[in-house]
Amino acid sequence: MHFRPFLLGLCLFLSVLSARAQADYQPTAENLQAREWFQDAKYGMFIHWGVYSVVGGGGDRGVAEWLMQQKQISVDDYEQLPHYFNPTAFDAKAWVQLAKDAGMHYITITSKHHDGFAMYDSQVSDYDIVDRTPYGKDVLKLLKDECDRQGIKLFFYHSQLDWHHPGYYPRGRTGQYTGRPDEGNWQHYLDYQNAQLTELLTHYGDVAGIWFDGWWDKAEAPAWKLDETYALIHKLQPQALIGNNHHRAPFPGEDFQMFEKDLPGHNTTGFGSSANDIGTLPRETCETMNGSWGYNLTDDRYKSTKDLVHYLVRAAGYNANFLLNVGPQPNGEIQSEFQDTLRAVGTWLQTYGPTVYGTRGGPVAPKTWGVTTQKDNKVYVHVLDYADRTLLIPDFKGRVKSARLFNSGSKVKYQTNAYGLLLELPQNRTGDLDTVIELTL
Repeated sequence: MHFRPFLLGLCLFLSVLSARAQADYQPTAENLQAREWFQDAKYGMFIHWGVYSVVGGGGDRGVAEWLMQQKQISVDDYEQLPHYFNPTAFDAKAWVQLAKDAGMHYITITSKHHDGFAMYDSQVSDYDIVDRTPYGKDVLKLLKDECDRQGIKLFFYHSQLDWHHPGYYPRGRTGQYTGRPDEGNWQHYLDYQNAQLTELLTHYGDVAGIWFDGWWDKAEAPAWKLDETYALIHKLQPQALIGNNHHRAPFPGEDFQMFEKDLPGHNTTGFGSSANDIGTLPRETCETMNGSWGYNLTDDRYKSTKDLVHYLVRAAGYNANFLLNVGPQPNGEIQSEFQDTLRAVGTWLQTYGPTVYGTRGGPVAPKTWGVTTQKDNKVYVHVLDYADRTLLIPDFKGRVKSARLFNSGSKVKYQTNAYGLLLELPQNRTGDLDTVIELTL
């Protein structure tokens, strides 16, 4: 591992220059505009890809990008994996086209996961895809150039946790089996982290944002110095959105709030999301297409097109984006099962996209039967799981001018009374992924 003094010095100068501002962070006009775009985009592709894909889970459905931790692999042994990582089938154009076919408007890809391996050409470390693999190419650069050509925005996922760097000390909740000495310079690690972020924000053009993960490894440690890191990012690219998967209410300096494998206010995962944790920032929920984030050869727990459409729609009803993950294979291809389902969701969006894109959560709180979304004077009632012919929406706010089925334009009978808004649903809804009724107020 080697460090370039100039880049580290630039990083430290910028962070000191503006660190104090983050406690009272006021987003720029460019940042506020980016937040609006983000909320309108609604749907993105998450990509977990790294040298761990070579192992393909090792026959264990529960192992992928956490391979180093779960199999208790030392740094010395894990450093052998890059020698076998040669994704000659990687095609940035095909990846971006797949995202577009799926109806997605942005991509978030791992620039560095918890194993510490950089998936780009880092100048402050040789532990990266260019210097350590036979492939020797900067996949983030190739992907960013293609995203620019096809009009897709790119976020970088960057792990704050690092099982490889010797300066990540004291250890947190994970990374206890890596064989590193029980000593290290924490400030040295933070300088390294910020130097890599500086690379990502100065070598790849305009970046949509930084998606942080790993803060929870040392959750009670004030030594993270988030003010300095966030100030650095906002200084280098004011429009770039910052989110942090810390499972808490938003911290000062953040621009959007994410929820891992849960809708806002739900806590099926145990990560700590509750109604009290929801802030006022734009929201995003992320989920996998099977059970794994990274590539896993034996994980066939595939979610159906219906599952994913319902999750996307429910997320929109909760006023949140949906970031749907794929874990590419070690050769660089995205497995066919994922591609087929993604394109099926994209086909559904070709018809129903206007009821999702550009909307906000509707006037009716999400229910077991479905959700509502809204754009201007249009309210879209998404009936996802409901068998009866009539649907009563109590205490509906707003005067309804007309009601119609969104896909056919057929009129829907309705009436308002002391109990609320009563809608008469079509008789034959068998096979429908989502019955959408458009209300004009």
